[in-house]
Amino acid sequence: MVNLFGVYECSADAKGRVMLPGAFKKQLTEVLKKGFVIKRSIFSKSLELYPIGTWNEMVKDVNKLNRFVKKNVEFIRMFNYGVKSLDLDDNSRMLIPKDLMDFAGIKKDVVLAAATDRIELWDKRAYEKFVKENSVDFDKLAEDVMGGISSGNPDDAK
Repeated sequence: MVNLFGVYECSADAKGRVMLPGAFKKQLTEVLKKGFVIKRSIFSKSLELYPIGTWNEMVKDVNKLNRFVKKNVEFIRMFNYGVKSLDLDDNSRMLIPKDLMDFAGIKKDVVLAAATDRIELWDKRAYEKFVKENSVDFDKLAEDVMGGISSGNPDDAK
């Protein structure tokens, strides 16, 4: 399992290629050759880049859903909508599919932000707006989410 950290600004070229920052390459050395999966974020107009191993682990939970329950089937369909395989080229660039670039509103300026086991790709303006709007109440959110955890075990939360 990877534990990524860092936020980096990049530029997308005219073809939609974005270079993976060197710091992420170092953190992902073990998984670079195995490839990635890129998908739409569920909660924001951004993209999520998963190392293939992380993706496979997450999909195990999705595959446990009962497919004879309509809302489960609809969730699976939407969860997988736009999911694509992605590899880096010899210059450490990833080609972001146009439909995903459009979804995230990415034109040229891109932010790659670590989210522990994945990398979020944002349009720079949208990322800055999100951080600005949400940083005001981050102390409250941190207390609500993490305040009840005493041993590092999420089951210890209130």
